[in-house]
Amino acid sequence: MVKLRLRRKGRAHHPVYDIVAVDIRAPRDGAFLERLGFYDPNTHPNTIKVDPDRAIYWLNVGAQPTNTVKNILSYEGVLLRRYMAFKGKNQVEIEEAVEKHKQVAADRYERRGDLRKKRKAAKLKAENEDTEETAAPAEAAADTPAEA
Repeated sequence: MVKLRLRRKGRAHHPVYDIVAVDIRAPRDGAFLERLGFYDPNTHPNTIKVDPDRAIYWLNVGAQPTNTVKNILSYEGVLLRRYMAFKGKNQVEIEEAVEKHKQVAADRYERRGDLRKKRKAAKLKAENEDTEETAAPAEAAADTPAEA
């Protein structure tokens, strides 16, 4: 059985991955049948290059993508190309739909990043307020003279 999966490359603490078609019995970084593209998670936004025609070929002959590769192919519009080709759409319609999909995916990526930053800032602000509230009563108790 053939899988589409990531093959790790790069140096220590700086991984770069190839997207490859590989026999499932091969080790992670072992022999592969074909290189379909690459994925670099160290850049912002992540760098992804995939040959959509070869990826669709391997999917059509029964290759199973791993979850991560499936997400990458979806993000790049490869799965959308394949779906629309099965539906009998022409090449112009497919290209327009893929460009629109990529724009929506990129916008979602940026929006989710902004939301993460806002949540983190709100969490830090709440933690700072909690520490100030707990410190204020302790300081007030220390300022008052002890009753004897």
